[in-house]
Amino acid sequence: MSGLYIPLDTPDGSRTEHAENLLAPNPSYMTLDGTNTWVIGADEVVVVDPGPDDEAHLLRVRDHLGERRVTEILLTHGHLDHSGGAKRFAELVNAPVRALDPRHRLGEEGLADGDVVTVDGLEIQVYGTPGHSFDSLCFWLPADRAMLTGDTVLGRGTTIIASDGGLADYLRSLDRLRLTAESLAAQALLPGHGPVLPDPIGALDGYIAHRRERLEQIKEARRQGARTPEEIVRIVYADVDRELWPAAEVSVRSQLDYLERL
Repeated sequence: MSGLYIPLDTPDGSRTEHAENLLAPNPSYMTLDGTNTWVIGADEVVVVDPGPDDEAHLLRVRDHLGERRVTEILLTHGHLDHSGGAKRFAELVNAPVRALDPRHRLGEEGLADGDVVTVDGLEIQVYGTPGHSFDSLCFWLPADRAMLTGDTVLGRGTTIIASDGGLADYLRSLDRLRLTAESLAAQALLPGHGPVLPDPIGALDGYIAHRRERLEQIKEARRQGARTPEEIVRIVYADVDRELWPAAEVSVRSQLDYLERL
């Protein structure tokens, strides 16, 4: 893959040969630097995850495109920091919105595992990767050997299992991405938040190991007498900023459900 550029201070402007990131101004503990809006193509483009309903960001993306035509808007999943601005952006560029969840679509076509989207001579292959949310998708860009991962894999830290996701699905999705990255010789992961990951295998191995480690930590917390998600979070996430504890509790609930089903 040629032309991979990774800024040191911000994901804004990160790019591969055929994909470029425009960072939304919604930084937080949960969104890291903000939501990454990916533009794929040249004369015609696909926009992945317009981001939150932030007029300034949506206008910035539109103006950045200039005369280039947006053929489709794709959503990695329906969480509002990725999809909230989709309807307004669709109005600005006169393009349909495709998503797995029908509630987030604008137009006739949805989006599902195995679909192939074409733009400007490029293929974008759709991979179903439920877990972070039930409707999570990843997009493989063969021309750049790059996988757009939404919130399934972040550029920094680890993701949560949201209330509309599930750990069993997530572990299967990570295993699938790991096998896919190896078989397709992936050279980069382009996440929904945070910087580009130039070592896909290393990143995915780290994610898988982290999930297994957290499960063992939760088992140990239960052996120590913790029973509720709140009690487990106090033990397992003791070294994590307390502002993240509510999100951690959501993940713990998912992990407890997973363990109870074993």
